This record gives sequence, structure tokens and C-alpha cells, in this order.
Amino acid sequence: MGVTTRPASACRLGCGSMGGTQSLALPLGKGPHLVGCTDVMVGHTRQGLFLRLFYPCLPRAGAERPLWIPRYEYCGGLADFAHRSRRWCAPLLSVTVGKGAASIPSPILGAPPSPGHPLPQRGSRTPSPSHPCSGELGGRDGAEQGLAAAAAPRSSTLVPSPASSWGFLFPAGSCRVPVSWNGPFKPCSSGYPLIIFSHGLGAFRTLYSSVCSELASWGFAVAALEHRDRSASMTYFCTAEAGREEWIPYRRVPQGQKEFYFRNKQVHQRAEECVRALRLFADIGSGKSVPNVLHQDFDLSVLKDSVDLTKVAVMGHSFGGVTAVLALVKEPSFRCAVALDAWMFPLENALYSAVPKPVLFINTEKFQTPESVAKMKRLSSRNSQTKIITILGSVHQSQTDFTFLTGKLISRILGMRGALDPHKALDITSRAALAFLQRHLNLEEELDQWDNLLEGVGDSVVPEAPFCRSNL
Repeated sequence: MGVTTRPASACRLGCGSMGGTQSLALPLGKGPHLVGCTDVMVGHTRQGLFLRLFYPCLPRAGAERPLWIPRYEYCGGLADFAHRSRRWCAPLLSVTVGKGAASIPSPILGAPPSPGHPLPQRGSRTPSPSHPCSGELGGRDGAEQGLAAAAAPRSSTLVPSPASSWGFLFPAGSCRVPVSWNGPFKPCSSGYPLIIFSHGLGAFRTLYSSVCSELASWGFAVAALEHRDRSASMTYFCTAEAGREEWIPYRRVPQGQKEFYFRNKQVHQRAEECVRALRLFADIGSGKSVPNVLHQDFDLSVLKDSVDLTKVAVMGHSFGGVTAVLALVKEPSFRCAVALDAWMFPLENALYSAVPKPVLFINTEKFQTPESVAKMKRLSSRNSQTKIITILGSVHQSQTDFTFLTGKLISRILGMRGALDPHKALDITSRAALAFLQRHLNLEEELDQWDNLLEGVGDSVVPEAPFCRSNL
């Protein structure tokens, strides 16, 4: 546990007049472990899995850090999700990404590459945005791009403030995540507990790096999924044909179709992907060879005997929050769920009585509606271990990375940040989650020091959701 060296922050930006002179960065984990991460893609079809794994790692000199926004295509997907033009968004990004602009390939200055464009042969070991199927995300030659966009649902029933969709106009600059890319895994004879993390609507696997790396720094393996139900702003898979990829864009609710039925189908697919992710780790734990399509310099077999599959939780934000709740119904091995500002709308009423395990709902002050909170209370009324707390001074994006990467003034104007300091909001979120996980995974740590948060006792936190001051 005695790791004392820490890397410097990976992304420092002076905002100047855009938000006051300040340094913007994704925060380092505060736990006793250094954190590594790698990307894992399994299978050559949409039915495969794609995730970013955060894990405790050993120190390594000259460790690289992964890009926060790993591919230009994700920028285009975020622009589409926010109803903004790719044509002018691309040159805007080329000006604002700082030193990364020098390495942006020419297609970024015009129309984005079309899905399924041919790639170089996989034998190349130089990561680059044009060569995803051999691991593009940690190299020094990639286009370094920061971009902020709302990861919240757009629903006739539950819709975030329109201002939040302007977040991508103020990109986070040349930004990397302060973790060790493909860092050497730190063995653990007792096994690290596992968290499967589900992203929000319009997000993808990297946009919750702050909370995922924080949990990993406390001794968890955290698998952040990138869902393929077309709720991600963009994702892709590598086909069996050498050097080709297929992109899967975000899909809006089809005209004339009721949103509940569309989103309900998606949430079931998402929950099933969470279950399949757990089974992937079970395969690795059993010694089965699991080929990583991305050919990363990380041997998945090192996870064998170092992940405790008897101590598994599921977690998510917004659409991912309700996904985590549903995953408890689908897979008994999940012992509890942590739902960050859960969007409860897509879950059918008949399933509330079927949720068998406790849930921790960590809500923000400015997102939830009375109807959504009433659905959470249906669960807490059936299980005394299900808890609902609200973080005062927070907004929906306070539980994403965006809140750290836009200036204070711009963030407040656009609803990307609440009155509460984002580092304090992350502390409350992660500490409440850690205390809950210790309680329900029977961990032998000292994470119960934050048990008071589970009762809504503490600075900037209250029990349940007494205000429901939704800005929707």
C-alpha cells in the first residue's frame, strides 16, 4: 500500500478570460495505489465487448498517459449528439487543441473519415488515430483533443438544460488522463474487487476517468464499458477483415416511436453487456485465453488470481445508473450497485420489485425530478440497505470529467459545474461509494470511515432528495 510517488497532472490549462486564471486538469487518485489503464476489445462484431480497464499498478519510469478523447471520430460523435455541425467544429478544434493540433491528420481539417474506412495493417506498433485496431490510445503521435459535451439524457420526459449541449464549444485542450498507459499490473494475492461501470447517454468509456481512476487508486479493478446499443455518442469495433473498423454512431429516438420503448430496449442491452463483461473476467480468472483485438502491450492473463469475482459491484451515471440497477436483476453475482444521478425513466415498473440487492443512489441537486426520486424510493422502501443521498451545489455533469476541464465562469454559465468545487464533489461521490462498497462487498479496509455519508450526514450532502430542484 505504501506508494508515495505521484505523477504530475496530465492536463494543465490556463483559462484566462474564459473562466478566470486557473489550472484545469483531471485529478489524480487519492488512494494508496498508482493507477494504470488499458483498453480491451473482445470479438469482431457488435456483439463483442469494448472497455477501458483501470487497475492498481506498479511504478514505471517514463510511463505514458492515455489521451482523454482518444479519436477524432469521438469528437464528431459528441458534436452530433449536441446538434452541432462537424464542419465548423473540426476547424475550431484544430485551433483549440493546442500542441495536439500539430499532429492532427488532414482529414480532421475537412470532413471526418467515413465509418469503415480502411486502416493500415495491424503489424504497426505506432499508436495513432488512424490505426485503432493495434492500440491507438497511448501514443505520443496521436491527435490530442479535449472536448466537453453533455452526457445526460435528452428525453421528452427528462431533458437536461439546453445550455449543457454547448459544452463542446470550450474544449479541454491537449489533455491526457493522469494514469499509466498499459502500466505494469500490481499483483494482489487476495484479489481486487471488481466494478463494472456503465456510461451515460451520449458518453463513452473515457469520460468518467476521474471517478474510475479514483476508485482504482483505492484497490479496485474498474471496467468502464463502451456500450454498443447506440447510446454512446460514438463507438466502433474491429472487423475480422484485417485492418478494418466499423463505427457505431449515436441514434436518436426514431420519429413516431415512443421514447420509453426505445430506451427500455437499450437499457436491457446495456445491462446484458455489463453481465457479459463480468463473464469476461470470469473467463480470464479460469485461465481461458482471451484475445484482445486491440493488441495492447498488456497481458490480460496477469489478472488471473488477482481479481476477486466474489466481490463484484456494478456502477454507472445517468442512463448508466439505471443500467446498474437493472444489472442487479440480470446477474446475481453483482452484490450491489452505485447509481450516480440515475435516469430512472427507461426501467419498466414490473422490475422494481425484482431488484434483489442494495443500491446507493448519489444524486446531484439540480437534475432529479420528483417522479424519478419516487422510483428510487420504491427500492429503498423494500430494502433498508438501499440509500439515497444528494450532493448540494452539484449538477448532472458534476459526476463526469467535464466539470474539471472547463473554466469556472464558463462552466457555471453553461451548467457544466455547480456551486460546489468539483474536487469536493468527487470526494463526496467516491467516498460514499467506497463506504457502500466496503459494507456490501465485505472488504477488509478502512473505507467505513465515510459511513456517515451514506446517511446523508456531512458537509454539502443531505439524505434522500429533499429539494428536487431539477433544471430540466
